[in-house]
Amino acid sequence: MTTFADFAHDTVDPEFGAPFIDVDERRDAPLAHRYVHGGFSDSATRFSLYLPDAEQFEGRFFQYVQPVPVSEDLSQGATGPDDRISFAITSGAALVDTNNGGPAHEEPTYGAFRANAAVANLVRALLSTTYGTERVYGYAYGGSGGAFRVIAAAENTSGVWDGFVPFVVGSPMALPNVFSARLHGRRVLGDRLDDIVDAIDPGGSGDPAATLTDEQAEALAEVSAMGFPLRSWFAHRTMGMHAFAVIYPYLRVLDPSYFDDFWTVPGYLGADPTSSVHRDRLEMPTRIVELLSTSDLEESGLAVGTHPGSSNGGADDAWLGDERIETPVAARLQNAPGRSIDEAELVVTSGASAGRRIVVLRMIDDVAIFGPEEDESVPRGLRVGDTVTLDNSGMIAAQTYYRHQVPGRDFPQWDQFRGADGEPIHPQRPLLIGPLLALGATGTLQSGRFDDRMILVESVLDREAFPGQADWYAKKVYDQGGEQRFRIWMVDNALHGELEEQEFPTRTIGYVGVLHEALRQLAAWAERAIEPSASSSYDLTDGQVILKDARGVQPFVTLTADGSLRAEVEVGQEVTLEARVRAAAGAVVQLDWSDLGDGVYESEHLAPAPENTRTRTLTFTAPGTYFPAVRVIGRITSAELEPFGRLQNVARARVVVTGAATPR
Repeated sequence: MTTFADFAHDTVDPEFGAPFIDVDERRDAPLAHRYVHGGFSDSATRFSLYLPDAEQFEGRFFQYVQPVPVSEDLSQGATGPDDRISFAITSGAALVDTNNGGPAHEEPTYGAFRANAAVANLVRALLSTTYGTERVYGYAYGGSGGAFRVIAAAENTSGVWDGFVPFVVGSPMALPNVFSARLHGRRVLGDRLDDIVDAIDPGGSGDPAATLTDEQAEALAEVSAMGFPLRSWFAHRTMGMHAFAVIYPYLRVLDPSYFDDFWTVPGYLGADPTSSVHRDRLEMPTRIVELLSTSDLEESGLAVGTHPGSSNGGADDAWLGDERIETPVAARLQNAPGRSIDEAELVVTSGASAGRRIVVLRMIDDVAIFGPEEDESVPRGLRVGDTVTLDNSGMIAAQTYYRHQVPGRDFPQWDQFRGADGEPIHPQRPLLIGPLLALGATGTLQSGRFDDRMILVESVLDREAFPGQADWYAKKVYDQGGEQRFRIWMVDNALHGELEEQEFPTRTIGYVGVLHEALRQLAAWAERAIEPSASSSYDLTDGQVILKDARGVQPFVTLTADGSLRAEVEVGQEVTLEARVRAAAGAVVQLDWSDLGDGVYESEHLAPAPENTRTRTLTFTAPGTYFPAVRVIGRITSAELEPFGRLQNVARARVVVTGAATPR
C-alpha cells in the first residue's frame, strides 16, 4: 500500500507538522474500500479517509465538514441515504472526514478551515499517487456550523477545493437572534400554538391570528418577520432551545448588564408591567436531592429527547457532543416548579460550585436536564444537599435580545424595529453580538467572494437557520458578481437536520438526497463544465421565504381530497385523493401514500416521467379529522435502485369525518 513516505507533502501548512498514518487497512463494510486514519505530528488534527477500489475511482474526493469539532469517525455506521461512505464510493469519490482540528484552538481559522485545508492537500497528494491520477478534484460540504466553515474555506483559500456545498446556512446575525426569536414566540404564543398550526394547515382558516390576544398577535407577527418559518410551529412541543443552550452563557459574558437592564430600564420588555414576562418569571429556591449521569437517565427512563453526549454529529445536534458523559447531566430537585418550564438556569448558591450557573434544557417534573457544560468542574462540583435556585429570569430576558441588536439595512428582518426616521425604536446594546460570535467561530465574516463553484442548499422550514439568511448570503454573492458560479436550491418542507429519518414524516422530508444531487452536479460542473440545475425561484416577504415554482431540483406535489384541500364526509363515505406531481428536472419515480396521515406509507412505483397524476379512493371507519399525505420521490442523476439522490417532497389534505364509528 502507498504510504506518506511515497509522495511530497510540501503543500501542507508547516504549523501542522509531519503527517502520519496509524491505520491503513481493507474493510468490507459498508462497501469494499481501503480505510486510512492519520493526522499531523504537531497538531490535534485527525482524519479518516475512505478510498474506493481503483476501478470505481473517478478522480475526486468529498470532504464532510462537521458543525463543531466532534470526531473524524462520524461517518462510520450510517446506513441507507445517510451513509456518506457508500455515497462517495458510488459517486466515484473518496470520502474524507476530519475532527476540524480537534479541541478548540486559540486561533479560530485553525478549526474553521486551515485544518481541513491541510488534510485536503494531503489527501489530494495521496489519491494522486495511489491511483496515478494527475488531477484530483475536491469538494467540501457541511451544514449549520459546518456551513460557516465551508463558506470560510471557500472565501479564504485558493486551490485547495474545486467546489463547495454549504447547507442550512447562517449569517453573521444568526446568533443568538434566531434562537431568541423562536423562544420568545414559543413562550408568548404558548397554548395557542395548536390554533396557529390548525389555521395554516391544509383546509384551515388561513388566519393564524384569529384566536390570539393582542400580545400574542404582535409576537407572532414579530417572530415571523424575523424569519421563523410560520409553517414550522407544528413541532413546538419538541423543538426545545437547541444550540441556544451553548450560546446563552457567552451572551451573559459578553453583555452581563443586559440581564439587569431588561427588568428595570424603560424600553425593554421586562420594564413593561403589562407584559406576560412577569407572569412567566420563576425564581424557585430549592436543593439538590439526587445527581444523575447519562446512564442514570437511561435507567430511569428520563433519557428522552436531547441531553449532553447524545449527538450523532449531524447539522441538527452536533452542539450536544458525542462523548458519553458520566459526570452529572441532570439533577433531581427537592421541589418541582408546578408548571411547565421550558428553559431556565440552575443558580448554585452553596457548595463547591456556588456562584455558578448551569443551563437547564428542560424540566421533567422535578428533574432538571442540564445543557452542555464547557467547564466540567461546575457539574462535577455539585453535591446532594447543595442549595440552588431554579431561575428563568435570564432566559426570558434573552428572548427579545434581538430587539436591541439592530444591524445594517442589508438585514431587512430588523426593519420592524426602526422608526419613521430609520433609527431603532428600542435601546441598543453597546456591542453587536452576532458578528462577534461568528468571528469567534471562523475568524472571518462572510463576504460572498470566492473563486470556485458553490451550490447552497437551504431548508424552507429551517427553525435553527432561518431560510432568509441563505437569501442574505446569495445577495452577497451577487454583489460580488458571482452569479455564474453559484446556485441556491431551496428545499420545501425540510427542517435543519440532514438525516433521512423524520420526526414528523407526513409534514417534512429528508433533504440528504438534495445534498447528494448537489455534490454530483457540482462535480460535473467543475470537471466537465456541465451547468447544474437552476437556482430556486422564491420571494422573501415579511421574513418568509415563498417558493414560486419547481426550479432547483425538488419535485413539486399537490394533494386534494374530492378536488379541494378540505373534504367533509360521513363515516364510510368514499373520498378521492388526487396527487399531481412534477419534476423540477429528471423524473418522478415513486409516490408514497399515507391514507390516515399517521406516517405509515404505502409505496407506488411509477414509470419515470417528468410529471404524473395519480388518484386513490378510500373510506374512514371512525369520525375525526385526518390529514392524508403523499410523498413524492424524484431522481436526476442517481441510478434506479440506489438509495442516494432521492429527491423528496410531501403534501397533505384535510378530511373531516363525521358520524358514528363503523362497528368492528
